[in-house]
Amino acid sequence: MSLSTTALLRAAEPADVPVILDLIHELAVYEKEPDAVKNTVEALTAQLFGENPAIFAHVIEEDRAGAGEVMGFALWFLNYSTWEGTHGIYLEDLYVRPAARGRGYGKALLAELARIAVERGYARVEWAVLKWNEPSIGFYRSLGAVPMEEWDTFRLTGGALAEFGASAAGSAG
Repeated sequence: MSLSTTALLRAAEPADVPVILDLIHELAVYEKEPDAVKNTVEALTAQLFGENPAIFAHVIEEDRAGAGEVMGFALWFLNYSTWEGTHGIYLEDLYVRPAARGRGYGKALLAELARIAVERGYARVEWAVLKWNEPSIGFYRSLGAVPMEEWDTFRLTGGALAEFGASAAGSAG
């Protein structure tokens, strides 16, 4: 997929972490959870660029007056399909700043993940989208993505996670 001559899609670098975290905060505001982000520059740096990183990121950088400015990112990790017998990519977050939307950046980020999946023999790229986020849903459908109508996402977190984990600790082993 071709971008304008003033934009560059690339793997994230350690120097990008502060702006990626800023974009995560912007995404949280967009998703109506402005106070939900607990991540830090230090934690995100360690997770993306530590000894054994398990998450990965790509950014879209625009040339603005001779300096690169990150305008969007995709943060992802590997998942695994027991049925397919191979990995897939799980897209945790995709975000493009409102001022840069409509320039093909989101599509380019997703296309890069699809390229990586195909190149490595992975079975799929998947993600979740909020049910009210019609602009994103329409965008994803335009790419050929389909919702998993038969599946619901479940999450164990906070006190319920701690309580359930503690109850299992005594029974393991």
